[in-house]
Amino acid sequence: MSGRNEVRAFLGLGGNIGDPLTAMAAALRIVDADMSTRVVAVSSVYRTPPWGVVAQPDFLNCVAEIRTTLSPRALLELCLGAERELKRVRTIPGGPRVIDVDVLCHGATTLCEDGLELPHPRMLQRAFVLIPLREIAPDLTVEGLGLDHYLTRADTSGISVAEAGDAWWKG
Repeated sequence: MSGRNEVRAFLGLGGNIGDPLTAMAAALRIVDADMSTRVVAVSSVYRTPPWGVVAQPDFLNCVAEIRTTLSPRALLELCLGAERELKRVRTIPGGPRVIDVDVLCHGATTLCEDGLELPHPRMLQRAFVLIPLREIAPDLTVEGLGLDHYLTRADTSGISVAEAGDAWWKG
């Protein structure tokens, strides 16, 4: 992939059943293998208490920075394809899952379409997104404000590093 027309995008990954660390690593490798996309940075993995439906195991979460020439919709389809390949079953919104891959940001794109809203509509309230995002992109601004602004308003309790560094996904 050439550097021309590349967009800086961010993905949020997580899971809490089966082996979520292996599933997140596999999802990142699927995204990275696409000719139009490359992973350029990956955060540490964070252990996070469940959000929403709380009667379930803790989650593992991370964020990846990518460069892509894909449109936002095509990037979402790539992420959903990775989820399908890894046997994601959608039953309860916010419920247990093997893998979840969300498009958080796609350059400066702002949009609201069926099944795709950018920036991700809940990312700015979720510490499990903001903490790993700040780790790899401390300079990022969303809606004109830095990540620290949003982190001061997010509940960070119970979040801890489960796997430090970025080598965990490379297999």
